[in-house]
Amino acid sequence: ETSSSTVVFAQQQPTLVAVQLFRETPVRVTCQYCGSDVFTSTMFETGTITWLACAITAFVGCWLGCCLIPFCVDGCKDVVHSCPNCRQVLGRYDRI
Repeated sequence: ETSSSTVVFAQQQPTLVAVQLFRETPVRVTCQYCGSDVFTSTMFETGTITWLACAITAFVGCWLGCCLIPFCVDGCKDVVHSCPNCRQVLGRYDRI
């Protein structure tokens, strides 16, 4: 007498994880803290690129206050994204 066995392998569906990319402009997200569907509030903060631009500007001879210009330019700063409802930080865009 012969016995036959059938083995069935169940295949799991891959889990998809949405990754939100934070850049310079507000993005639409669901806040992980309050659950609201919002457009993020953005705020610019001094970061590594700001200090690096200041140092390079001073190094090339613009040390009479001109080296402080990067602190006034939002394009040199990091961007912090927060929820406009609960004010929690949701992400940040570091330029370096």
